[in-house]
Amino acid sequence: MNDTHSVGTEMRPLRVAVVGSGPSGFYAAESLLKRKDLTVSVDMFDRLPTPFGLVRGGVAPDHQKIKAVIALYTRAATHPRFRFFGNVKLGLDIQVTDLTAHYDQIVYAVGNESDRQMGIPGEDLEGSCPATNFVGWYNGHPDHRDHKFDLTIERVAVVGVGNVAMDVTRILTKDPDEVAGTDIAGYALKTLRASNVKEVIVLGRRGIAQAAFSPKEIKEIAELPGVDLVLDPADVVVDELSEDTLADANKRKNVDFLTAQAALGEGLQARKVRLRFLVSPVEIVGVDGRVTAVKIEKNELYRDDNGTPRPRGSGKYETLPVGMVLRSVGYCGVPIPGVPFHERWGIIPNEEGRVTEGGRVVAGQYAVGWAKRGPSGLIGTNRGDSVATVDKMIEDLAESNAAAAVGNESEKFPALLAERGVRYVDFDGWRELDRIERERGKAAGKIREKLTRVEEMLAAIG
Repeated sequence: MNDTHSVGTEMRPLRVAVVGSGPSGFYAAESLLKRKDLTVSVDMFDRLPTPFGLVRGGVAPDHQKIKAVIALYTRAATHPRFRFFGNVKLGLDIQVTDLTAHYDQIVYAVGNESDRQMGIPGEDLEGSCPATNFVGWYNGHPDHRDHKFDLTIERVAVVGVGNVAMDVTRILTKDPDEVAGTDIAGYALKTLRASNVKEVIVLGRRGIAQAAFSPKEIKEIAELPGVDLVLDPADVVVDELSEDTLADANKRKNVDFLTAQAALGEGLQARKVRLRFLVSPVEIVGVDGRVTAVKIEKNELYRDDNGTPRPRGSGKYETLPVGMVLRSVGYCGVPIPGVPFHERWGIIPNEEGRVTEGGRVVAGQYAVGWAKRGPSGLIGTNRGDSVATVDKMIEDLAESNAAAAVGNESEKFPALLAERGVRYVDFDGWRELDRIERERGKAAGKIREKLTRVEEMLAAIG
């Protein structure tokens, strides 16, 4: 890069398009902009007018400390060589061919926007839906704000034992007054205040030693005022197949904590969270199109060919009367026109972040975060993942001929969007929207009152 006209110099900056403005996208942008031996121009695109992805639309409203990471992303967004293009959807407003014509490299940070199904009868009944819908609903996400949740029922089944399952369980059983001052959507708070839910049954298909929630998340459930966390002592027994799992410090903490919790019995509180292990839903039962129960099969563990403990049905069944079933059995990606996609895995196929198609690397295209590896890890996990992909981008740059392919494009993409009538929101537009939401929140005694429709957001910032 000694030639003043080579890619990555002041005369010829490396131009990168980042598609998606969640944690993995911002960590990739940050890593690129911090490179001392490289001059980079980063344009970030998001289909929503608002940045920050799951930090805004997925983190529970009572976990405000986690959302503090937005300050880090904002520092990257205010870098002079960074631009944000919100309200621009790849595959609709722009195409991959537009990006390849204007940028040297593309980073897909699109996350996993859909959920996995259980594939059992009754899954489409009213009252059965993904936990992600509920999360998006109480967080005021435009995709989910119009969902309706009937909380006049008294019992809910949550399928899955990850942190998302813990979040929805906590919001369902927590005193609404404790989240009233957060950024929870106003309509969701109103519905939760009128809730009749007395019991949430959390169903895990494997044993206690394989539970995916963090020790902190399950402890939060146990400490909720007015709520008992209840387990059958028989469910907290760790069998021989699971002993190896306890080498993981967090798994050991979970087992020790829940073993002590099981000894406390039913408790005296009005609301209950019941944890069940080694059970799988096999049918959701309904009357007149609505959920009335879930039929579960008791499981036993066996070792697969790799020695990993797996569950299988025992042929013993039980039916639990419930009025709602929220499944939290994993996220998966959504295909984007022009972008390779692995249907079974629900990710963009890649080798160490380099996008592949038909087993061959697609030059200049990369994946980060959940789009790269699937739905695993916490928010901070994405930093190392994104940096690793950026390292590959820099390696590839040395072998590319991008200098001849792309010239000074700084104003061409905004002009392209204007020509197509795409009204995009830049980062200053987001800051104005942020100010408006905070002012609305202040008037309501909250941290923030979100605008939850795209049209409202665009109208608010003029």
